[in-house]
Amino acid sequence: MRALVERSRGVTMGYDVVGVLSDNPAAAGLALARDLGVPARALVPVKSADRAGYDRELAAAIDEWGPSLIVLAGFMRILSAEFVARYAGRILNIHPSLLPKFPGLHTHRRALEAHETQHGATVHFVTEQLDGGPAIIQARITVNPGDDADSLAARVQAEEHRIYPLAVRWYSEGRLRYAKGRAWLDGTELLGPVQYADVAAARKDH
Repeated sequence: MRALVERSRGVTMGYDVVGVLSDNPAAAGLALARDLGVPARALVPVKSADRAGYDRELAAAIDEWGPSLIVLAGFMRILSAEFVARYAGRILNIHPSLLPKFPGLHTHRRALEAHETQHGATVHFVTEQLDGGPAIIQARITVNPGDDADSLAARVQAEEHRIYPLAVRWYSEGRLRYAKGRAWLDGTELLGPVQYADVAAARKDH
């Protein structure tokens, strides 16, 4: 979240963070957002409420700000089908693996247990399928001998801070869209996620 807010202050990024919501009133991100001058509030679920009921409250809170895009950052609740349909094509998430590998939790440990040689992060559109929406951009790291879950997590997070603001920028510029169940960039359907290494190399060429 910090990376998204701080990058939004750059003159070339083309987006503003209008508000931050959390389901946890103790979330450090709420205080951080306020320190950065971004409105922030907690929306705590009532234990007796069902998921759809909470999501209707969440949608009402979001609509007070009227954002063009919802960006999930450490939001661990599974969103209801009703909520996803309401904002279809307007929700992004980042997942700490090279999707479709390792959806769900404990991705770094699972990558090590599977003896993967590469690991990373993926930005994707959110659909009803958990971590299954169309992938937009990935960043890869090499899994080194001696890596553990913590060292992988730290290096993957550094890549997340690069690719997530970039995907938000593409959306804000009208370059990135969701249509026909797919991600489209610059009018072309993405048959697979853009690789950040290719984006970085293209920048160096210019």
